[in-house]
Amino acid sequence: QVQLVESGGGLVQAGGSLRLSCGASGHTASSYGLGWFRQAPGKEREFVAGISWSGASTYYADSVKGRFTISRDNAKNTVYLHMNSLKPEDTAVYYCAARKSSGWAAPSLYDYWGQGTRVTVSS
Repeated sequence: QVQLVESGGGLVQAGGSLRLSCGASGHTASSYGLGWFRQAPGKEREFVAGISWSGASTYYADSVKGRFTISRDNAKNTVYLHMNSLKPEDTAVYYCAARKSSGWAAPSLYDYWGQGTRVTVSS
C-alpha cells in the first residue's frame, strides 16, 4: 500500500512558476514509478510527466516539455514537479500517482493516487 499526498498548488500569473510536491508513504514507495497527471474542468485526466523508480528515466507530455521538470528524492520519498512559464491552459487539479507496471501515460497503469492539488494560472 502506498499513500500519496500532494502539496504546492495555488494561484499564479501566466509566465510564473510553481513547484508541486508529492510525499509517498509505505515501505516500498521508493520502488514505484511516479507520475503527475492533471484534470481540468470538463476534461479527462491527462498525463503530464513521469519518472522511473530510480529517477534515471523521465517522460513528458508534449504540452509541457521544456517548461516542466519532474524529479524525485527517494531519501525523502518525495516527487516534485517544477512548473515554469505557466499558461492559463495549465489550470487544473494536479494528481500524483504511483505504478509498478512499465509504461508512462495511461492512467490505468497507476495503482495509487493522491487527492490532488489545484493549480490556477491567471492571464
